Amino acid sequence: MHRTLSLALALAAAMAVTTNPGLPAAATPGSVRWGPCSERAAPAKAAEPAGAPAPPTLECATLEVPLDYRNPQGRQIEIAMSRLASQEPSRRRGVLLTNPGGPGITGLGYPAVLAATGLPREVLDSYDVIGFDPRGVGRSTPVTCDLTPEQQARGNVPPYAHTAADVAREAPKARTVAEQCATSRTAWMLPHTTTANTARDMDRIRAALGEPKLSYLGASYGSYLGAVYTTMFPKRGDRIVLDSNLGPGGYDVTAMRLLARGMEDRFPDFAAFAAAHPEYGLGTTPEQVRAKFFEIAARLETEPVQGFDATSFRGFTFDRLYSDADLPLVAKTWQALDTNQPPPPTPPFPGMENFMSARFSVICGDSRWPQTVREYQRNVAADRLRYPMLGGATAGIGPCAFWPDERVEPPVRIGDRGPSNVLMVQNERDPGTPLVGARKLRRAFGARATMVTADQGGHGVYPFGPNTCAKDAVTTFLTDGQRPPQDLACAAEPVE
Repeated sequence: MHRTLSLALALAAAMAVTTNPGLPAAATPGSVRWGPCSERAAPAKAAEPAGAPAPPTLECATLEVPLDYRNPQGRQIEIAMSRLASQEPSRRRGVLLTNPGGPGITGLGYPAVLAATGLPREVLDSYDVIGFDPRGVGRSTPVTCDLTPEQQARGNVPPYAHTAADVAREAPKARTVAEQCATSRTAWMLPHTTTANTARDMDRIRAALGEPKLSYLGASYGSYLGAVYTTMFPKRGDRIVLDSNLGPGGYDVTAMRLLARGMEDRFPDFAAFAAAHPEYGLGTTPEQVRAKFFEIAARLETEPVQGFDATSFRGFTFDRLYSDADLPLVAKTWQALDTNQPPPPTPPFPGMENFMSARFSVICGDSRWPQTVREYQRNVAADRLRYPMLGGATAGIGPCAFWPDERVEPPVRIGDRGPSNVLMVQNERDPGTPLVGARKLRRAFGARATMVTADQGGHGVYPFGPNTCAKDAVTTFLTDGQRPPQDLACAAEPVE
């Protein structure tokens, strides 16, 4: 699993913008001074279809925030943020802060991505859409673990462990990464690169913009970030939309293990697609397609093909099941590997070292993970049987097992205290944030939240997904403040 990104997140990375280095930092309410962004637009333009409209122009600024909120006058770090301003001041309600997920993903270009790929005009008119790079990421003060190219290529999920010995062999590599993070030139940031502090940064953004409240749209890990924000600052949230939801523990060991459940939930959609297209040669029934997965993976365990080994094969398949649009690409890649032909090219992911470093910093720093090799061996043995496609990998040992013990504060406990202003939207067959975790978050919120589920596979509902029932519910909430009176199940809709 080299990364777990929806199409939206990949676009956000491609359309990343850089803050103008001459732009002054903002520190007091209403003092943000917006200026032009220096855009690295070439990758995004190359990815656009012919005749596509140019992405909207963003403004950028920087904001200084405390490294440690227990010492607000101490060392400061920078947060880079962007704005897509409403073009209808008379209809403007306030600001809509956004986050595309991660952790470790740049969000600076995300407002432009949202606008270019379907955020309704009435929402764009109602808000200044705000993006930002979370602390540790991108153009905000970044973290590094000095990861080597080989470590980056291995990705953020360990290789599939078939035996207890496989787990033990992986442990020294995981320890090395943890030690590199703890001794890098940005190790001083580690205790403070947490979701709770990013939520505090969000409230500093709100204050600096002179807004009494903020609305929020966050997807994937961004769902947990939003849940933490509205828990810590319940009276400062206006309309909170959480899309593709992690459980109430965030990106903890439970969420990592649930990725294997997500693969099992989602894979039948691909198996049905491939079986309906026999030209790929992957089988004519879903059962045959599933068997082909294990056949190819077993072959790649002993002999990589065309640059793919079993780890990259599993990771590629998982990643690309995030979007229905990628199902043909998955089938073509399997076909190529099955016949020892060159697979379709896939562009490299930009900023992999910072992405992985920031991701480890947050997920290892937010909560405590098992610390003994034996416990990971037990988890692998259980999940390998329960979820055989990925369980031997997602239950495996990683750097969090060897993370420094220092924790500034315990994880934020998501609960039901606060205004009823949260709308959750969730695909039923989401590989990255499975429905079972979303339901746990819904229960934790109690009367604070309403949840809309869509009979749809893939990662991400709004505004990229195909289910108009679910998307219309979000648009109505953001523009009119009205949520469904109770939890809503949206039926499957025909694909156009």
